[in-house]
Amino acid sequence: MLNLHQLRLLRELAHRGTIAAVADVLAYTPSAVSQQLSALERKTGVSLLERTGRRVVLTPAGVNLVRHAEVILEHLEAAEAELMESKGVAGPLRVGIYPSAAGSLSGSIFTALRRSHPRLELWVQEIDPSDASNALRGGQLDLALLHSYEGLLPPVEPGVHSTPIFAERMLLAAPADPSALGWTVHETDDPVRKWQDVPWILPAPGTLCHTVVTRLCETNGFHVSSWHRVDDYHTTLGLVAAGAGVAIVPELSAQVVPPGATVTPLPLLRRSSVAFRVGGSAKPAISAFIEALREALPEGLATADV
Repeated sequence: MLNLHQLRLLRELAHRGTIAAVADVLAYTPSAVSQQLSALERKTGVSLLERTGRRVVLTPAGVNLVRHAEVILEHLEAAEAELMESKGVAGPLRVGIYPSAAGSLSGSIFTALRRSHPRLELWVQEIDPSDASNALRGGQLDLALLHSYEGLLPPVEPGVHSTPIFAERMLLAAPADPSALGWTVHETDDPVRKWQDVPWILPAPGTLCHTVVTRLCETNGFHVSSWHRVDDYHTTLGLVAAGAGVAIVPELSAQVVPPGATVTPLPLLRRSSVAFRVGGSAKPAISAFIEALREALPEGLATADV
């Protein structure tokens, strides 16, 4: 009989590409992962992997087995969802939330769930959207709040389903009186290009938000670079108000704009969705979380087009 744990490892290898990556996300040693995959090959009596030096690729038989594993794990998730329906909203729920939403919404969501579903144990972890799908498939998270941008849509992730929740405009935040800082601001109606020669405050490299800001500037004809590297948007707005630079921030994080800063809406939307493993949509805790999330949203975002 096939081992579910070994099938999960083979599936993760198909998605991540290396044994080291599988070991890293699942907190195993590479040798332990390799031993389990070798045991799966012995059990099936079929070569599932081709090893060339340090590289490992799946054979056609391995690819086919992963396809079946996706179906098996989806049905297993659905079976767990049906069992949980009889228990109601209870037990642990491990939630990954991207940092700007975590700061703005996690406290309200936690309070709402504790009030309406006292038997639910909510555990919150900040996570970048680029890491969330791997954490869901690997079992570290039960669901995740993700975001994506127009023109930079994430790849389709096997084994993960998402439900759109809200959309928000991106805003350009700038000091209220740039002339007092001696800045050269271009006379143009373009809300981004006018700031091409002033300091910028950027998200950390490697994040989706950093990619969006740098690409937006390149689309507007200039390359932006800065020593400022800040992921927390409340900190970013404080620096903008102090005259450290301009920045692009999401509407969710700019519900209160500090004195000394102004914001201008940009023709760019950020869309947020709740993601979970395929087959798990009927889990009562997931529905409860989505309801609490919608309740916690500021009024304008709660009805925004997604």
